[in-house]
Amino acid sequence: MNRTLFVLVLLTFVAASAQDQKVSELKIQGNTRTRTALIEKLSKLQEGDVLDSMVIEQDIARLIRLPSVAHAYFQVLETEIANAYTVVYGIEENFTLIPFANIFTSNDDEFAFRIGLQEFNFLGQNITLGAFYQYDVFGSFGLNVRAPYLFSNKLGLALNYQDLTTQEPVFLDSGTADYKYNNTSIEILGLYEFNFKNRLELGLNFFTEDYDYISGATDPQVPQDLIVDKFLVKLLYNYDGITYYYHYLDGFRSNLNLQYVTSTSDALPDFLIGFNDFSYFKRVGQRGNWASRLRLGLASNVDTPFAPFAVDNNLNIRGVGNIIDRGTGAIVLNTEYRYSLIEKDWFVLQGNVFLDGGSWRNPGGDFGDFADSQNLRIYPGVGIRLIHKRIFNAIFRIDYGHGVTKEAARGVVFGIGQYF
Repeated sequence: MNRTLFVLVLLTFVAASAQDQKVSELKIQGNTRTRTALIEKLSKLQEGDVLDSMVIEQDIARLIRLPSVAHAYFQVLETEIANAYTVVYGIEENFTLIPFANIFTSNDDEFAFRIGLQEFNFLGQNITLGAFYQYDVFGSFGLNVRAPYLFSNKLGLALNYQDLTTQEPVFLDSGTADYKYNNTSIEILGLYEFNFKNRLELGLNFFTEDYDYISGATDPQVPQDLIVDKFLVKLLYNYDGITYYYHYLDGFRSNLNLQYVTSTSDALPDFLIGFNDFSYFKRVGQRGNWASRLRLGLASNVDTPFAPFAVDNNLNIRGVGNIIDRGTGAIVLNTEYRYSLIEKDWFVLQGNVFLDGGSWRNPGGDFGDFADSQNLRIYPGVGIRLIHKRIFNAIFRIDYGHGVTKEAARGVVFGIGQYF
């Protein structure tokens, strides 16, 4: 027998042997609140399948991403039957009824907060139910439900209702005006999961915007009272290639958000908006984690004081203040180094140093605006994190940012969950 024929025969024998290795039983253990039927529905490995380590590893990676799962592992056990194996998926569950809060202040004595309560594993099906109350000069509230596996292991639905009222600065040629702004909206989204790394959301949003002038500069071309009904089509695409190990992250993630907004008023014309968040995480040693997020965004370049991209303390630049500017384009980079100062079985005290920076295109401007020093914001800072490893997203953060660019502010941002 020549060498090539021998190798082919050997490979055929190995393949045939592998085909005989079957999964006689799939056991789920450790779950008390998450239904076993859901885990089985999400698992690619099924009883009677060929034993495949790559399929098992994919299942574990997918399970770890569930809000109800803190960590997951597997075991392969021999049975009394030849070439038959029992596969055990072990689940370490999160506590999933979580209050949340986002609070920020600035050196202009601004104060705003959002508090709420979310259940991430309603009925043991990883359905999210949530409600919040926000105070930002005026009171607001919202309700949401998200059921990603409502119809199958890939297809789900989300519903959101919001009644938001804030005091918004409007930037006019003659100065700045303050408006009472209300946005009442209802949104429905279809959710589709291609695989555990790629997800698509597509939906509609019906909302009404109400602007009421409070004080400040005026412009005869800008109405002081305006109520506009709008309709929005939204497409979200998420790629998540991150390896999760409790609060440590390693890998790349991309979130794309595309929207087309139609309006019933010429004062707020139709426009397109799109932005993408590119996030990269790198484990550094046993306790370090470098994290970065780059946001690139563009909208229809309409010369309007109601431009869609905001420079805001709680959204993109820590310490900058409450909506200090607006634009029709944005480039924002957030980068930070996180280090676990204390790490116990369930508790972690984490410190971080960060640098937030960004620039915006003025409404009706050009791409040269991104290089204009008037539009540039750079804010270094420090923060701490208090982390509970057995409660989903139980990360209490405090960040202090201090601007180093022209007319900079400084401020403290409190919140639940990492900033990004």
